[in-house]
Amino acid sequence: MTTFFAMVYILMVNANMFANPFGGGSNPLGVSYGAIYIATAISAVTGTVLAGLIANLPLAQASGMGLNAFFVYTVCIGFGLSYSNALVLILFEGVVFVLLTVTGLRKKIFDSLPTAVRAAIPAGIGLFIALLGLQNAGIVVPNSSTAVDLGSFNLLTQNWGDIMPMVVTVITFLAIVIMSHKNVKGAVLIGIIGGMALYYVFGFTVSNFYTEFNIDIVSPVQAFKEFSSQSLFKVFTDGFDFSAFCEKHGTANLILTIVTSALAFCMVDMFDTLGTLYAACERANLLDENGETINMNKGMLSDAIATTTGAICGTSTVTTFSEVNAGVAAGGRTGLTSVFCGAFFFIAMFLSPIAQLVPSCTTAAALIYVGYLMIMSIKNIDWCDTKMAVPAFMTLSIMPFTYNISYGIAFGLISYIVISIFCGDFKKVKVSS
Repeated sequence: MTTFFAMVYILMVNANMFANPFGGGSNPLGVSYGAIYIATAISAVTGTVLAGLIANLPLAQASGMGLNAFFVYTVCIGFGLSYSNALVLILFEGVVFVLLTVTGLRKKIFDSLPTAVRAAIPAGIGLFIALLGLQNAGIVVPNSSTAVDLGSFNLLTQNWGDIMPMVVTVITFLAIVIMSHKNVKGAVLIGIIGGMALYYVFGFTVSNFYTEFNIDIVSPVQAFKEFSSQSLFKVFTDGFDFSAFCEKHGTANLILTIVTSALAFCMVDMFDTLGTLYAACERANLLDENGETINMNKGMLSDAIATTTGAICGTSTVTTFSEVNAGVAAGGRTGLTSVFCGAFFFIAMFLSPIAQLVPSCTTAAALIYVGYLMIMSIKNIDWCDTKMAVPAFMTLSIMPFTYNISYGIAFGLISYIVISIFCGDFKKVKVSS
């Protein structure tokens, strides 16, 4: 239960990101909240239960934060691939990961990459999704002169109805931080629920809030209907038709986009899963005499199968969540933890009407907080070593500045290779890098 409550926020955050990426009611991907909610829940059930039954490890899996942002904001909105086209990349990733896991190459590739870049990738993604949260809340806004600016909190010049959601985001974020510091289980979920209540209470202070209030609450039955028509099997029925993209951008650009995006998905998922799996198992004393994770390949196989399932269902890459550490701290040691967590996700699948009441300003607070959690990985970087620190800096800075995760990875690896070669460390650069 601890693991579930620590990560169940992904159902709401992921559905909101796909259906309403800009927080203003727009739907550029053409898929509904209900459809993605069900797709996210099914893939979470699949990955989490498999982790318990196959690997017998206390792991939990769902659509990864950062990877979902890359899918929506970079691949679909930025590059111009359709929702179904982007699912093809996830399907490729899942199939490739199944093969790499079975052959044992997945871990070898991970070990061959520079440690500083590996640590900087989740940090860069953290900055990126924190920026998305701030933008969705209206706290960071576009500016023609400086590109971005701070949203106005000035009651003398702004309408309280515009300021109120930003205030709710700030309060919700601080509440999550305080509860997390006090080790409150499920702090993110509790913060979101509390922020939702505050949002509707504040609604009484905004003129015409409830007279103009309009949320199309979808029943679980309707959510499943939308799921079956909008996302399930879309990767097969529509995904392989890239004609619309080719007409605008050309075949060469399509090939480059597919290769670079698929590589970015693969690398980020690889770091997420292996890093989280090792950290959780180390805390649970599930390492062997050589310091290796027990049943690591089986744990990674469940992740690969879940990613493939997610592509078929219509959601982004499924990965192991760092929130499993909360469940491990509470006593989770075996796959029974995962099986029960998966059962809770199954129950939550039928609660989509309640989830739809959650405003984007509260899920924005969750994005900002998760961004903070991800940036903590930079503590493992030796910032006094220029050869390692500069590639790490390029990785984590390019991602939010360019709105693109793959660009950050590319700049980090290329700068590492160039710096190493010209600093006389050519032998340290491995072929796989």
